[in-house]
Amino acid sequence: MSPTLLVRSSLPTVSRSLAVARLPPRILLHARFNSTLDSAVAAKAKVVKTLPDFSMANKVCMVTGAARGLGNEFCRAFTQSGCTQLAILDLKEEEAQEAAQELVKQSCVDSDMEPGDYNIIGIGCDVSSELSVQQAYRRVMDTYGRIDSVVASAGIVENYSAFDYPFDRIKRLYDINVHGAFFTAREAARHMIPQGGGSVVLVASMSANIVNIPQPQTPYNAAKAAVKHMAASLAVEWAKKGVRVNCLSPGYMLTKLTRTILAHDTELKKTWESLTPMGRMGEPEDLAGAVVFLASDASRFMTGSEIRVDGGYCII
Repeated sequence: MSPTLLVRSSLPTVSRSLAVARLPPRILLHARFNSTLDSAVAAKAKVVKTLPDFSMANKVCMVTGAARGLGNEFCRAFTQSGCTQLAILDLKEEEAQEAAQELVKQSCVDSDMEPGDYNIIGIGCDVSSELSVQQAYRRVMDTYGRIDSVVASAGIVENYSAFDYPFDRIKRLYDINVHGAFFTAREAARHMIPQGGGSVVLVASMSANIVNIPQPQTPYNAAKAAVKHMAASLAVEWAKKGVRVNCLSPGYMLTKLTRTILAHDTELKKTWESLTPMGRMGEPEDLAGAVVFLASDASRFMTGSEIRVDGGYCII
């Protein structure tokens, strides 16, 4: 029943002003809201406005592990926030270049932008190799002349019990997740400091703070804890040089790969959801606001911090 009908049927002999005054709080709020919908002020307020500091326009961004998964989502978040100069890094250059082309197409949908407005490139890079990372940065600098925001998103996860975990797999995990993050951050700072600064975002995980169950993944948890503390440590080293380093820690996210895995293990999905206070897993786009905040000028007085986007998993 609408507020107007409620007034007329239940209070037929009372004045309109008195009737509105007696409406329950929620109905009163609704009535007030409706009364201003057509005003000139409301019409102007409907125009989308964004705090300028969140804009990624005129910034050169780079994301590792970005051909797919969360890294690719970060790239979309940047272009949606105005970024037109972006380097997508992934192990296979062909896949990185395909992702770059696809991102340009997506960015032009329902937009005034044209493909020629974007300068998005794909670069092959093995983040576990310091030399490969250095070469990738040289290509970025040759293309854009500067680098403003870097997201170290490349990473892997495997599930072995501690007794059964092969050493070569442990080493590979640390080489990518820990050493790769370090090489990416260090080379970013080498280029950012001479230009006056920049933002580095290391992607850790809620696993840096908790022990995941029921799956065993001790090396992964320890690696992400290392990334979290690495961000804080580098932040202190570079704070007065203009380079900010922060950490983004996602919870369980429904990437395409995760969806495929859970399609064959519905009980695991139910377990993860039951352990998350919000009762669901995150969508990749749930991270968009956080990564743009950390990479943009909106977080200019923030360094050495962690933002967890985990549906409340770590609070219980």
